[in-house]
Amino acid sequence: MNLAEIITISPTIQSGAPVFTATRVPVSILFDYLKAGNNLDEFLQDFPSVKKEQVVELLIFFENIFHISTAEHENHPA
Repeated sequence: MNLAEIITISPTIQSGAPVFTATRVPVSILFDYLKAGNNLDEFLQDFPSVKKEQVVELLIFFENIFHISTAEHENHPA
């Protein structure tokens, strides 16, 4: 799954906030749910238009960014 299948950013949808593709659900709501202690199943139940695969792939995408950033820092310490 590529990033365009996971999120969409368009000035005509939710004022340009990143949303899950084919929905109007802002990605930020997922993180609000997780910060509040809710789990993925609760989020998916409340927002059935978002596919579980989209959420999992988004989390993997951010995990990969974190790992790349961490590896670069370890290879090039300040």
